[in-house]
Amino acid sequence: MLDDILRKKAQGSLNKSKELYDRIQEESPKGFNEQVKELFKQYNLIKKTAEQFSEYNKIESDIEDLKKLLKNEPDEALAALETEEIDSLSDKASKLSEEIKDFFYPKEDLQDKDILLEIRAATGGEEAALFALDLFKMYNKYALNKKFNFETISLSYSSSGGLKEVIASVKGKGAYRFLRNESGVHRVQRIPATETQGRVHTSAATVAVMPEPEEVDLKINSEDLRIDVYKSSGHGGQSVNTTDSAVRITHMPTGLVVTCQDEKSQHKNKAKALRILRSRLLGKIEADKKSLEAQSRKSMVGSGDRSEKIRTYNFPQGRVTDHRAGITIHKLASFMDGNIDELLVPLADYFESQNIAHG
Repeated sequence: MLDDILRKKAQGSLNKSKELYDRIQEESPKGFNEQVKELFKQYNLIKKTAEQFSEYNKIESDIEDLKKLLKNEPDEALAALETEEIDSLSDKASKLSEEIKDFFYPKEDLQDKDILLEIRAATGGEEAALFALDLFKMYNKYALNKKFNFETISLSYSSSGGLKEVIASVKGKGAYRFLRNESGVHRVQRIPATETQGRVHTSAATVAVMPEPEEVDLKINSEDLRIDVYKSSGHGGQSVNTTDSAVRITHMPTGLVVTCQDEKSQHKNKAKALRILRSRLLGKIEADKKSLEAQSRKSMVGSGDRSEKIRTYNFPQGRVTDHRAGITIHKLASFMDGNIDELLVPLADYFESQNIAHG
Protein backbone atom coordinates (compact mmCIF):
# COMPACT_ATOMS: atom_id res chain seq x y z
CA MET A 1 0.00 0.00 0.00
CA LEU A 2 1.02 3.65 -0.35
CA ASP A 3 3.17 5.16 2.38
CA ASP A 4 2.86 8.83 3.36
CA ILE A 5 5.61 10.04 0.99
CA LEU A 6 4.16 8.24 -2.02
CA ARG A 7 0.67 9.42 -1.12
CA LYS A 8 1.89 13.04 -1.12
CA LYS A 9 3.61 12.56 -4.46
CA ALA A 10 0.52 10.96 -6.00
CA GLN A 11 -1.74 13.67 -4.57
CA GLY A 12 0.59 16.25 -6.11
CA SER A 13 0.21 14.58 -9.50
CA LEU A 14 -3.57 14.47 -9.11
CA ASN A 15 -3.69 18.17 -8.25
CA LYS A 16 -1.35 18.99 -11.11
CA SER A 17 -3.41 17.00 -13.61
CA LYS A 18 -6.57 18.88 -12.60
CA GLU A 19 -4.73 22.19 -12.92
CA LEU A 20 -3.39 21.26 -16.36
CA TYR A 21 -6.81 20.02 -17.51
CA ASP A 22 -8.41 23.33 -16.51
CA ARG A 23 -5.70 25.29 -18.35
CA ILE A 24 -6.17 23.14 -21.47
CA GLN A 25 -9.92 23.86 -21.42
CA GLU A 26 -9.15 27.55 -21.02
CA GLU A 27 -6.50 27.76 -23.76
CA SER A 28 -7.85 25.30 -26.38
CA PRO A 29 -10.54 27.62 -27.80
CA LYS A 30 -7.74 30.06 -28.72
CA GLY A 31 -6.21 27.51 -31.10
CA PHE A 32 -3.90 24.50 -30.96
CA ASN A 33 -0.71 26.52 -30.47
CA GLU A 34 2.64 25.61 -28.92
CA GLN A 35 1.43 26.49 -25.41
CA VAL A 36 -1.53 24.11 -25.69
CA LYS A 37 0.74 21.38 -27.11
CA GLU A 38 3.05 21.73 -24.11
CA LEU A 39 0.08 21.59 -21.70
CA PHE A 40 -1.17 18.40 -23.39
CA LYS A 41 2.31 16.90 -23.19
CA GLN A 42 2.57 17.57 -19.44
CA TYR A 43 -1.00 16.40 -18.84
CA ASN A 44 -0.54 13.10 -20.71
CA LEU A 45 2.63 12.36 -18.76
CA ILE A 46 0.86 12.25 -15.39
CA LYS A 47 -2.75 11.57 -16.42
CA LYS A 48 -2.55 7.79 -15.95
CA THR A 49 -0.91 8.03 -12.51
CA ALA A 50 -3.44 10.65 -11.40
CA GLU A 51 -6.31 8.39 -12.50
CA GLN A 52 -4.74 5.42 -10.72
CA PHE A 53 -4.44 7.41 -7.50
CA SER A 54 -8.05 8.56 -7.79
CA GLU A 55 -9.17 4.95 -8.23
CA TYR A 56 -6.91 3.88 -5.34
CA ASN A 57 -8.60 6.44 -3.05
CA LYS A 58 -12.06 5.18 -4.02
CA ILE A 59 -11.07 1.56 -3.36
CA GLU A 60 -9.68 2.53 0.05
CA SER A 61 -12.95 4.27 0.88
CA ASP A 62 -14.97 1.22 -0.27
CA ILE A 63 -12.82 -1.10 1.86
CA GLU A 64 -13.40 1.07 4.95
CA ASP A 65 -17.16 1.01 4.33
CA LEU A 66 -17.16 -2.77 3.94
CA LYS A 67 -15.12 -3.21 7.12
CA LYS A 68 -17.72 -1.20 9.05
CA LEU A 69 -20.50 -3.38 7.63
CA LEU A 70 -18.57 -6.54 8.40
CA LYS A 71 -17.98 -5.49 11.99
CA ASN A 72 -21.72 -5.51 12.68
CA GLU A 73 -22.79 -8.17 10.17
CA PRO A 74 -24.93 -10.89 11.86
CA ASP A 75 -25.42 -12.97 8.70
CA GLU A 76 -22.53 -15.38 8.14
CA ALA A 77 -23.17 -15.74 4.40
CA LEU A 78 -23.16 -11.97 3.90
CA ALA A 79 -20.09 -11.66 6.13
CA ALA A 80 -18.29 -14.17 3.90
CA LEU A 81 -19.23 -12.19 0.77
CA GLU A 82 -18.09 -8.93 2.37
CA THR A 83 -14.77 -10.50 3.39
CA GLU A 84 -14.28 -11.82 -0.13
CA GLU A 85 -14.99 -8.37 -1.57
CA ILE A 86 -12.53 -6.74 0.86
CA ASP A 87 -9.83 -9.20 -0.21
CA SER A 88 -10.55 -8.55 -3.90
CA LEU A 89 -10.43 -4.78 -3.45
CA SER A 90 -7.25 -5.05 -1.39
CA ASP A 91 -5.58 -6.94 -4.25
CA LYS A 92 -6.62 -4.18 -6.68
CA ALA A 93 -5.32 -1.50 -4.33
CA SER A 94 -2.02 -3.34 -3.97
CA LYS A 95 -1.56 -3.57 -7.75
CA LEU A 96 -2.40 0.11 -8.17
CA SER A 97 0.04 1.11 -5.45
CA GLU A 98 2.83 -0.83 -7.19
CA GLU A 99 2.09 0.89 -10.50
CA ILE A 100 2.07 4.30 -8.80
CA LYS A 101 5.33 3.43 -7.05
CA ASP A 102 6.92 2.44 -10.38
CA PHE A 103 6.11 5.89 -11.77
CA PHE A 104 7.81 7.78 -8.94
CA TYR A 105 10.50 5.22 -8.16
CA PRO A 106 11.41 3.45 -11.43
CA LYS A 107 13.06 0.09 -10.96
CA GLU A 108 16.81 0.52 -10.66
CA ASP A 109 17.52 -1.37 -13.87
CA LEU A 110 18.98 1.86 -15.24
CA GLN A 111 21.72 1.63 -12.64
CA ASP A 112 23.49 -1.13 -14.54
CA LYS A 113 22.85 0.20 -18.03
CA ASP A 114 25.69 0.95 -20.39
CA ILE A 115 25.85 4.62 -21.31
CA LEU A 116 26.54 7.02 -24.13
CA LEU A 117 28.80 9.87 -23.00
CA GLU A 118 28.44 13.06 -25.03
CA ILE A 119 30.87 15.99 -24.65
CA ARG A 120 30.51 19.29 -26.54
CA ALA A 121 32.61 22.44 -26.60
CA ALA A 122 30.50 25.36 -25.34
CA THR A 123 31.48 28.98 -24.67
CA GLY A 124 35.13 29.87 -25.16
CA GLY A 125 35.96 29.07 -28.77
CA GLU A 126 39.07 26.96 -29.36
CA GLU A 127 39.93 26.87 -25.64
CA ALA A 128 36.51 25.27 -25.01
CA ALA A 129 37.27 22.65 -27.68
CA LEU A 130 40.63 21.88 -26.05
CA PHE A 131 38.91 21.55 -22.66
CA ALA A 132 36.34 19.18 -24.21
CA LEU A 133 39.29 17.06 -25.39
CA ASP A 134 40.74 17.10 -21.85
CA LEU A 135 37.41 15.92 -20.41
CA PHE A 136 37.22 13.18 -23.04
CA LYS A 137 40.70 11.95 -22.04
CA MET A 138 39.75 12.16 -18.35
CA TYR A 139 36.66 9.97 -18.75
CA ASN A 140 38.59 7.57 -21.01
CA LYS A 141 41.25 7.08 -18.31
CA TYR A 142 38.54 6.71 -15.66
CA ALA A 143 36.86 4.00 -17.74
CA LEU A 144 40.17 2.16 -18.09
CA ASN A 145 40.70 2.38 -14.31
CA LYS A 146 37.24 0.86 -13.79
CA LYS A 147 37.86 -1.76 -16.49
CA PHE A 148 34.91 -0.43 -18.50
CA ASN A 149 34.88 -0.82 -22.27
CA PHE A 150 35.29 2.64 -23.85
CA GLU A 151 34.42 3.04 -27.55
CA THR A 152 34.31 6.27 -29.57
CA ILE A 153 31.07 6.39 -31.58
CA SER A 154 31.35 9.79 -33.22
CA LEU A 155 33.71 12.75 -32.98
CA SER A 156 34.34 16.09 -34.61
CA TYR A 157 37.67 17.93 -34.26
CA SER A 158 38.14 21.70 -34.08
CA SER A 159 40.78 23.53 -36.12
CA SER A 160 43.18 23.53 -33.14
CA GLY A 161 42.93 19.78 -32.61
CA GLY A 162 40.38 20.07 -29.80
CA LEU A 163 36.94 18.49 -29.90
CA LYS A 164 33.80 20.24 -31.08
CA GLU A 165 31.77 17.17 -30.15
CA VAL A 166 32.38 13.55 -29.22
CA ILE A 167 30.09 10.66 -28.34
CA ALA A 168 31.50 7.54 -26.70
CA SER A 169 30.01 4.29 -25.47
CA VAL A 170 30.92 3.19 -21.94
CA LYS A 171 30.07 -0.41 -21.15
CA GLY A 172 30.47 -2.12 -17.81
CA LYS A 173 28.59 -2.92 -14.61
CA GLY A 174 27.87 0.32 -12.78
CA ALA A 175 28.79 2.66 -15.66
CA TYR A 176 25.55 4.61 -15.35
CA ARG A 177 25.54 4.46 -11.56
CA PHE A 178 29.04 5.95 -11.34
CA LEU A 179 28.72 8.60 -14.07
CA ARG A 180 25.05 9.60 -14.01
CA ASN A 181 25.71 12.84 -12.09
CA GLU A 182 28.24 14.15 -14.63
CA SER A 183 25.60 15.71 -16.90
CA GLY A 184 25.79 19.49 -17.01
CA VAL A 185 28.08 22.40 -17.81
CA HIS A 186 31.74 21.95 -16.81
CA ARG A 187 33.64 25.25 -16.55
CA VAL A 188 37.42 25.64 -16.78
CA GLN A 189 39.59 28.53 -15.60
CA ARG A 190 43.15 28.47 -16.91
CA ILE A 191 45.75 30.28 -19.03
CA PRO A 192 45.41 29.12 -22.65
CA ALA A 193 48.58 28.07 -24.48
CA THR A 194 47.99 30.94 -26.93
CA GLU A 195 47.72 33.57 -24.17
CA THR A 196 50.84 35.78 -24.26
CA GLN A 197 50.08 37.94 -21.23
CA GLY A 198 49.37 35.17 -18.74
CA ARG A 199 45.69 36.01 -18.30
CA VAL A 200 43.29 33.38 -17.00
CA HIS A 201 40.43 32.62 -19.39
CA THR A 202 37.11 30.98 -18.60
CA SER A 203 35.48 28.55 -21.02
CA ALA A 204 33.10 25.62 -20.78
CA ALA A 205 32.04 22.27 -22.18
CA THR A 206 28.80 20.36 -21.71
CA VAL A 207 28.59 16.72 -20.70
CA ALA A 208 25.55 14.49 -21.16
CA VAL A 209 25.33 10.97 -19.73
CA MET A 210 22.58 8.93 -21.36
CA PRO A 211 21.68 5.34 -20.45
CA GLU A 212 21.88 3.25 -23.60
CA PRO A 213 18.66 1.29 -23.99
CA GLU A 214 18.30 -1.97 -25.83
CA GLU A 215 15.86 -2.03 -28.71
CA VAL A 216 13.38 -3.90 -26.49
CA ASP A 217 13.58 -1.11 -23.88
CA LEU A 218 12.49 1.65 -26.21
CA LYS A 219 10.60 0.98 -29.42
CA ILE A 220 10.90 3.60 -32.16
CA ASN A 221 8.24 3.55 -34.87
CA SER A 222 9.77 3.77 -38.33
CA GLU A 223 6.96 6.07 -39.46
CA ASP A 224 8.10 8.59 -36.83
CA LEU A 225 11.50 8.92 -38.51
CA ARG A 226 12.66 11.04 -41.42
CA ILE A 227 15.98 9.75 -42.75
CA ASP A 228 18.08 11.91 -45.07
CA VAL A 229 21.35 10.83 -46.70
CA TYR A 230 24.01 13.11 -48.14
CA LYS A 231 27.72 13.28 -48.91
CA SER A 232 29.89 13.56 -45.79
CA SER A 233 31.97 16.72 -45.45
CA GLY A 234 35.27 17.64 -43.84
CA HIS A 235 36.72 20.94 -42.56
CA GLY A 236 35.27 23.90 -44.44
CA GLY A 237 32.38 21.84 -45.75
CA GLN A 238 34.28 20.25 -48.65
CA SER A 239 33.02 16.85 -49.75
CA VAL A 240 35.22 14.00 -48.58
CA ASN A 241 33.08 11.18 -49.90
CA THR A 242 31.69 10.64 -53.40
CA THR A 243 28.74 8.57 -52.15
CA ASP A 244 25.76 9.54 -50.00
CA SER A 245 27.07 7.84 -46.86
CA ALA A 246 26.27 10.50 -44.23
CA VAL A 247 22.95 10.06 -42.44
CA ARG A 248 20.64 12.50 -40.68
CA ILE A 249 17.70 11.08 -38.71
CA THR A 250 14.88 13.30 -37.46
CA HIS A 251 12.45 11.96 -34.84
CA MET A 252 9.30 13.79 -35.92
CA PRO A 253 7.27 13.67 -32.66
CA THR A 254 10.06 15.26 -30.58
CA GLY A 255 12.10 17.11 -33.21
CA LEU A 256 15.32 15.38 -32.07
CA VAL A 257 17.92 15.29 -34.86
CA VAL A 258 20.99 13.03 -35.02
CA THR A 259 23.62 13.09 -37.75
CA CYS A 260 26.45 10.64 -38.33
CA GLN A 261 29.11 10.67 -41.04
CA ASP A 262 32.15 9.03 -39.45
CA GLU A 263 31.83 5.75 -41.34
CA LYS A 264 32.20 5.28 -45.10
CA SER A 265 29.19 2.96 -45.02
CA GLN A 266 25.70 4.48 -45.01
CA HIS A 267 24.43 1.39 -43.20
CA LYS A 268 26.96 1.80 -40.36
CA ASN A 269 26.23 5.53 -40.03
CA LYS A 270 22.50 4.81 -39.85
CA ALA A 271 23.04 2.17 -37.14
CA LYS A 272 25.16 4.59 -35.10
CA ALA A 273 22.66 7.42 -35.53
CA LEU A 274 19.78 5.19 -34.37
CA ARG A 275 21.83 4.12 -31.37
CA ILE A 276 22.42 7.75 -30.38
CA LEU A 277 18.79 8.71 -31.05
CA ARG A 278 17.48 5.90 -28.85
CA SER A 279 19.65 7.07 -25.93
CA ARG A 280 18.65 10.71 -26.37
CA LEU A 281 14.97 9.75 -26.43
CA LEU A 282 15.30 7.73 -23.23
CA GLY A 283 17.18 10.65 -21.64
CA LYS A 284 14.42 13.03 -22.67
CA ILE A 285 11.71 10.75 -21.27
CA GLU A 286 13.54 10.51 -17.93
CA ALA A 287 14.16 14.28 -17.83
CA ASP A 288 10.49 15.04 -18.60
CA LYS A 289 9.36 12.68 -15.87
CA LYS A 290 11.71 14.24 -13.31
CA SER A 291 10.58 17.72 -14.30
CA LEU A 292 6.93 16.83 -13.78
CA GLU A 293 7.69 15.23 -10.41
CA ALA A 294 9.47 18.39 -9.34
CA GLN A 295 6.51 20.54 -10.39
CA SER A 296 4.06 18.35 -8.52
CA ARG A 297 5.96 18.61 -5.24
CA LYS A 298 6.86 22.30 -5.78
CA SER A 299 10.52 21.78 -4.93
CA MET A 300 13.49 21.56 -7.25
CA VAL A 301 16.59 19.95 -5.75
CA GLY A 302 18.56 20.44 -8.95
CA SER A 303 17.69 18.83 -12.23
CA GLY A 304 21.19 18.04 -13.45
CA ASP A 305 20.12 19.75 -16.65
CA ARG A 306 22.84 20.52 -19.16
CA SER A 307 22.09 24.25 -18.83
CA GLU A 308 23.37 24.23 -15.25
CA LYS A 309 26.98 25.01 -14.32
CA ILE A 310 27.78 22.03 -12.17
CA ARG A 311 31.56 22.14 -11.79
CA THR A 312 34.61 24.41 -12.08
CA TYR A 313 38.13 23.23 -12.88
CA ASN A 314 40.54 25.95 -11.66
CA PHE A 315 44.02 25.19 -13.00
CA PRO A 316 45.95 28.13 -11.40
CA GLN A 317 44.75 26.98 -7.95
CA GLY A 318 44.89 23.26 -8.75
CA ARG A 319 41.35 22.62 -7.56
CA VAL A 320 38.06 21.25 -8.83
CA THR A 321 34.77 22.31 -7.22
CA ASP A 322 31.36 20.73 -7.64
CA HIS A 323 28.84 23.52 -7.05
CA ARG A 324 25.84 21.28 -6.41
CA ALA A 325 27.28 19.61 -3.32
CA GLY A 326 29.87 22.27 -2.43
CA ILE A 327 32.70 19.72 -2.65
CA THR A 328 36.23 20.97 -3.46
CA ILE A 329 39.22 18.75 -4.20
CA HIS A 330 42.76 20.13 -4.41
CA LYS A 331 44.13 17.38 -6.63
CA LEU A 332 43.28 18.67 -10.09
CA ALA A 333 46.20 17.03 -11.92
CA SER A 334 45.29 13.62 -10.51
CA PHE A 335 41.60 14.30 -11.21
CA MET A 336 42.27 15.06 -14.89
CA ASP A 337 44.27 11.82 -15.02
CA GLY A 338 41.05 9.89 -14.44
CA ASN A 339 41.08 9.59 -10.65
CA ILE A 340 37.64 11.08 -10.16
CA ASP A 341 36.08 8.66 -7.67
CA GLU A 342 37.20 10.98 -4.85
CA LEU A 343 34.47 13.33 -6.08
CA LEU A 344 31.97 10.90 -7.63
CA VAL A 345 31.48 8.84 -4.46
CA PRO A 346 30.61 11.72 -2.07
CA LEU A 347 28.58 13.32 -4.88
CA ALA A 348 26.45 10.16 -5.18
CA ASP A 349 25.94 10.18 -1.38
CA TYR A 350 24.90 13.84 -1.56
CA PHE A 351 22.24 13.23 -4.23
CA GLU A 352 20.93 10.18 -2.38
CA SER A 353 20.53 12.24 0.81
CA GLN A 354 18.76 14.97 -1.19
CA ASN A 355 16.33 12.46 -2.66
CA ILE A 356 15.50 11.15 0.81
CA ALA A 357 15.15 14.62 2.31
CA HIS A 358 12.87 15.91 -0.45
CA GLY A 359 10.91 12.70 -0.88
